[in-house]
Amino acid sequence: MDYREIYESWLNNPYFDEDTKEELRAIADDENEIKERFYKELEFGTAGLRGIIGAGTNRMNIYTVRKTTQGLANYILAVNGQDKGVAIAYDSRRMSPEFADEAALCLAANGIKAYIFESLRPTPELSFALRKLGCIAGINITASHNPPEYNGYKVYWEDGAQITPPHDTGIMDEVQKVTDYNDVKTMDREKARNVGLYQVIGQAVDDAYIEELKSQVLHMDSIQEMAKELKIVYTPLHGTGNIPARRVLKELGFENVYVVKEQELPDGEFPTVSYPNPEAEEAFELGLKLAREVDADLVLATDPDADRLGVRVKDSSTGEYHTLTGNMSGCLLADYEIGQRKELMGLPEDGAMISTIVSTNMAGAIARYYGVKFIEVLTGFKYIGQQILNFETSGRGTYLFGFEESYGCLIGTHARDKDAIVATMALCEAAAYYKTKNMTLWDAMLELYEKYGYYKDEIQSITLKGIEGLAKIQEIMNTLRKDPPKQIGSYRVTAARDYKEDKTVNFVTGETGTTGLPSSNVLYYDLEDDAWLCVRPSGTEPKIKFYYGIKGNSLADADEKSEKMGREVLDMIQKMM
Repeated sequence: MDYREIYESWLNNPYFDEDTKEELRAIADDENEIKERFYKELEFGTAGLRGIIGAGTNRMNIYTVRKTTQGLANYILAVNGQDKGVAIAYDSRRMSPEFADEAALCLAANGIKAYIFESLRPTPELSFALRKLGCIAGINITASHNPPEYNGYKVYWEDGAQITPPHDTGIMDEVQKVTDYNDVKTMDREKARNVGLYQVIGQAVDDAYIEELKSQVLHMDSIQEMAKELKIVYTPLHGTGNIPARRVLKELGFENVYVVKEQELPDGEFPTVSYPNPEAEEAFELGLKLAREVDADLVLATDPDADRLGVRVKDSSTGEYHTLTGNMSGCLLADYEIGQRKELMGLPEDGAMISTIVSTNMAGAIARYYGVKFIEVLTGFKYIGQQILNFETSGRGTYLFGFEESYGCLIGTHARDKDAIVATMALCEAAAYYKTKNMTLWDAMLELYEKYGYYKDEIQSITLKGIEGLAKIQEIMNTLRKDPPKQIGSYRVTAARDYKEDKTVNFVTGETGTTGLPSSNVLYYDLEDDAWLCVRPSGTEPKIKFYYGIKGNSLADADEKSEKMGREVLDMIQKMM
């Protein structure tokens, strides 16, 4: 059926409720809107299912949630995992509790026990919970930092990481097989409870999760020394981080934690920001205002599902607050965690640090300095989780730290996804440690630059919506793939990697090889002077992303080189538009 026929079938099928049909009747004269809602089904990307809330196959609604869950249930039954159950969490977004409940009842109707949190919880706690409960899978209802009109559906496997091959394709195959919505099962909540297939979870998991976080502390002595002096401003950006972040800081003894009141309570409309992204300047406006009032040492913001952390740190020489990008905070924590672990207890011979191919080259420099293995993976924290699983199953490799440029890291192995709650705790610990040495976190960052080099990394994103946008994104990728650039701005390209074709070529030596990573629509270019460029379509938004990094001789030199390369990348993009 074409999109129009599918639209009509939704209007005429008694399976769909009257509110849904009313919403669809309201767009009867808008052919483009009908097409956008029905020309395809929502697909899994790097972060699972994500889309605009509304009626249609290309929208997030109770029916697409049920259909996806039925596919997941069929897959679980096919691999005989039904006896282990599925953990379900959700965030503060519109329809999140309803979508979580629909998923739980669909699973229950398929004979699979659902463990559903009593109220909203962070993404990393879902990852922790499913492992603690011994579940075969987990579902998290969240659209992370997207605007309020979005929601999403992340699927996790029994290792605690988001699904990777073969499970991702296996689940999607099963979802695609569900062509008739009448075949999707559901059941009454009370009946599901009575037969033991719907169990509400909460405090016991919370307590275990917080204890796991606290066990990662390296310098309790520094926290105790500075607990009364260090001043922390925190905002959950209307999301899930408020209770767990404040709890762990309080239990560790931090006394001066100031919460941004306007952003404290969960609210799916995110009334104080256009969208709740800790990468955005607007996310910090209220936090910085409070920080200046109380003279805070650092300002922290978690996104709605609390897997990503934004950071601002005070410069003691000027009184201003500097932004720490995801690369900067990741490197700061990597150096602190690995360096202090080495000092306090030594490092294991098989210790490893993991980062993604679009993260800063400083990550590799840190790993080399401490003599630990450095592993690069594809974009998506699930691939870092996959490496941790490999360590455990093979008995070779000890996880020390992992991060990605998109403001996410993981300390410890309690979860297999990025964890902004443990990152909040660790950054406050690091701030206390450096404060004992009369240093701020900004001082520590400057010390890192002196130690490893003045790396600076940026990203240019081009939004291309709809069917035409998707075609344009593919056209750009095909153009670059067929004719790899030999020069990008003022930098000579020394090597290229095509992760979709699994090919590498060294333009200096002429050597060719393979990437060693799973197939992905990503192009990467090594440039002279430790610079680089990576191009990939977003897995969660209608965007094509251009990541790039340079290495300077000073902050000013790095800024200048980065700005110049940014202009050159934009010029390259414009020529392809």
